[in-house]
Amino acid sequence: MAKFISCVSANKDRPALHQKRPSAGQTAEKCPWTVWTWQEYYDQVTGFAKSLTSIGFAAHDCINILGFNAPEWFFANFGAIAAGGLSAGIYTTNQPDACKYVSNHSRAKVVVVEGKKQLDKYLEISKDLKDLKALVVYGEPVPAGATANCPIYSFDDFMALGKDVEDSTINARIAAQKPGECCTLIYTSGTTGNPKAVMISNDNLCWTSSTMLSTIDPLGPKDCLVSYLPLSHIAAQMLDMHCPMCTGSQTFFAQPDALRGSLGMTLREVRPTVFFGVPRVWEKIYEKMQAVAKGNKGIKKKIAAWAKAKGTAKNERAQFGKSGSKPFGFGVANKVVFSKIKGVLGLDRCIACFTGAAPIELKVLNYFASIDIPIYELFGQSECTGPHTVNTPTAWKIGTCGRPLPGTESKIVEDTGEICYRGRHIFMGYMYMKDKTAETIDSEGWLHSGDVAKFDEDNDPNIPVPSGFMSITGRIKELIITAGGENIPPVLIENEFKLAMPALSNCMVIGDKRKFLTIVLCLLVEMNEDGSPTNKLTGAALDTSKEIGSSATTVEEAQTCEKWEQYFNEGTEKANGKTTSRAQRVSKWALLATDFSESTGELTPTLKLKRSVASDIHSAVIEGMYA
Repeated sequence: MAKFISCVSANKDRPALHQKRPSAGQTAEKCPWTVWTWQEYYDQVTGFAKSLTSIGFAAHDCINILGFNAPEWFFANFGAIAAGGLSAGIYTTNQPDACKYVSNHSRAKVVVVEGKKQLDKYLEISKDLKDLKALVVYGEPVPAGATANCPIYSFDDFMALGKDVEDSTINARIAAQKPGECCTLIYTSGTTGNPKAVMISNDNLCWTSSTMLSTIDPLGPKDCLVSYLPLSHIAAQMLDMHCPMCTGSQTFFAQPDALRGSLGMTLREVRPTVFFGVPRVWEKIYEKMQAVAKGNKGIKKKIAAWAKAKGTAKNERAQFGKSGSKPFGFGVANKVVFSKIKGVLGLDRCIACFTGAAPIELKVLNYFASIDIPIYELFGQSECTGPHTVNTPTAWKIGTCGRPLPGTESKIVEDTGEICYRGRHIFMGYMYMKDKTAETIDSEGWLHSGDVAKFDEDNDPNIPVPSGFMSITGRIKELIITAGGENIPPVLIENEFKLAMPALSNCMVIGDKRKFLTIVLCLLVEMNEDGSPTNKLTGAALDTSKEIGSSATTVEEAQTCEKWEQYFNEGTEKANGKTTSRAQRVSKWALLATDFSESTGELTPTLKLKRSVASDIHSAVIEGMYA
């Protein structure tokens, strides 16, 4: 909280938070922004803290927050910390049983929810939550007649509970906090089993945010970002909440349907100076840009190709160790083409675009580099408070995850290739799971990531070696061990398949304890409003259908089309040609009826593949390839 107080002192009347709150029948596009200054922000935080203390919230108690990004999310999160406690976000896609697990495991005293949809989950399970003292609803009125095993308050009514609590009460709790105490829980998305509660300390958050910011140009009160990624994830918390406290920069909240289409509108209106997109966000923009490019003809097409060549050359020279100079004609290309593209995307003021949380295809990174939008890939985990390695404008190698943060150490385990690291960003441990903590952090303080990686030789002279640019080549738990005993990294093979066949959205290699490898394929399809996939081809998949002379417009039609069969056979051969051993060749493929998604269970909220879940769901198809 000391960093928060310092920021408020320096930026008291400057804007901190912005949100559009459309009334009934009003579109977000025409709605004005509501603004909170840093002082107003802090007052809401301490007000929430006072209300917590008024109902008996003690030091080290916990609250849960379930809802889309909003000022109330921030107020509640930091209010819990100001009251001497901690906060744990819950993914909005969690079903009641998953919510019950988190609330019981964290012993939540208060749960803050967004609207009726999320409240209903807790009305169903409140009788099973023995520690729960209050439910607080934001974004919508409390539904008439709603009852639970504890009081239900609107956000404003809950804030009123603390009106008689003295400032000195909260100030004393803030003063009593220690750097090494836990203030935030990040629940892992749980690719297997129940999620683990990653305990993040005050020092973890302050040190990591300050160190991360030291790798890019200084930010200030005029800089801004768009908050839209799940705040229950460490990446969004670091970027949207903690980094702005180091700089006094501004956070604009996107609309709840950001990932279903409105994000572009918000970006164009806000024009952020920093933007973080998970790979799927960048892929969606890429797909739309490819569709637009196909409509270019004649001179317009030639100008675009010429400009992209200049953009590619410029960003090749920007790679670490290169000249950093701009090719002749780049200024014209920027004025005629790139500035207009960036304006349409809302990225014309962006000094740094980042991606992480899941693998991203090299073709996507190369495409954005060609239109002069460098995307800096980074690597990290909840267990290291977000980032561990990061590309920056002054140290960037496309296709790598960058170099380690200053003040950290890294090593590669010789036998397994696992990347391990230590530093002040390493978490405190998993709450109530000493055995799991001991499996992850060894006696010398090394965090065992579970990821297989390699470093190149471009070490940072200020960081102990290895400190070159790191590339992730797979996960230890995802390594396939065939019946013949060969260790196979599936991610590398899957990336080659997606490069060979642009029509693919996802794919998954199978072969553990099998005599040969197979793969299931997913075509790019349209998504429903709830985020579930349809069977209708879209983007590169629909374009490919036309290019190969197929009339297929749905996955079912592609499954029975000889031309699509030839496409997959040729793509498989091309991908197999990139393998380093015969054991890594895929023998058979099968096209699934639709794409993987979070709503169907195969992907985590951060879009990582749940291999065991996907294998169970599609077991009939998989076993059919081994019959």
